[in-house]
Amino acid sequence: MSESFVITVEPLGRQVVCRDDQPILDACLRAGVWLPHSCTHGTCATCKCDLVDGDVDHGEASSFALMDFERDEGKLLTCCARPRSDVTIEADIDVDEDLEMYPVEDYVATLVEKTEIATDTVRLVIELDRDIAFNAGQYLKFTVPATADGAADSVDRTWSIASPPSEPRRLEFHVRLVPGGRGTAGWVFGGLAVGDQFPVSGPYGRFVLHTGEDNHTIMVAGGTGLAPIKAMLRHGLENAAYDGEMTLYQGGRSREWLYDVDYFTSLAAEFDQFTYRPCLSEETADQVAASGGDPAAYAYGMVTDVIAADHASLSGCKGYLCGPPLMVEAALKTLMSRRLFPRDIYREEFFNEGDKAGGVNSPLIKR
Repeated sequence: MSESFVITVEPLGRQVVCRDDQPILDACLRAGVWLPHSCTHGTCATCKCDLVDGDVDHGEASSFALMDFERDEGKLLTCCARPRSDVTIEADIDVDEDLEMYPVEDYVATLVEKTEIATDTVRLVIELDRDIAFNAGQYLKFTVPATADGAADSVDRTWSIASPPSEPRRLEFHVRLVPGGRGTAGWVFGGLAVGDQFPVSGPYGRFVLHTGEDNHTIMVAGGTGLAPIKAMLRHGLENAAYDGEMTLYQGGRSREWLYDVDYFTSLAAEFDQFTYRPCLSEETADQVAASGGDPAAYAYGMVTDVIAADHASLSGCKGYLCGPPLMVEAALKTLMSRRLFPRDIYREEFFNEGDKAGGVNSPLIKR
């Protein structure tokens, strides 16, 4: 039987009740107390804060995200730490006053669409049992069921919402295959079928469109990092939530790895404030033409090289970066080389369970 403890969050002075089998972050978000976070599975270190008083079990926190000496110094990851007594933490809380933060709640989802959209990539559309409020760019946590033979318990996996907040019940997600992954190879690309029901919770995440700004936004997406960017673009353009220019750089090795190209091309034709730049790093203009495609529809080379060629300076812009950690790191350096300050760059790396062992982390911005 679980026991509950009181979590005091400084400098807010807020108190939250947390079960001993519940991560501190989860208890706080469900109580409407916003704490910084990103991956929610102990890899990125965004939720790292100070343990002022009390005892915790650090759980599955990566030894790279939370090193042994940091544990000794009284640091913890709120997404993994579970209380073993009443606890006081001190977090670096910086909430945009233009954003309303919504508490995490539980929902029942029904899969209504599963479509292959690119190499090793599917689009999932789910219908929730009731409306959810969220900010464009946030994500949900999916409960992946236990294996049929009982060899493994259920696990949680997180995927970004690709649809805007104006569609609060029917939500879109983009999922890429991770070979051997419980959530992807073992479920989404395995037995998951239209009509299946499963638990989800949310919303989570701090990577959101800041609608109180009107700067020219440079958005860079790699792989399924397009999902939260698509939600932001749809919210900003279709719902008239953003007044500034918006430019999307979508990177892929070849056309087989890109998706929703026609959608974004039509969006650019409809909205003068939006520019779309799909980039192919391993396919040439001659190859596109030889297969009957329009070579003028694409840029060629690494997405970072295309950005650098397009802009001598990005001073006064805002950056939104999402995708694999190495791509986000490279894009971050490119934007900074074009006079965009770190404080003006929002980013989210798409980690998976394998990244816990690798310790992927950026030295450029405190996380």
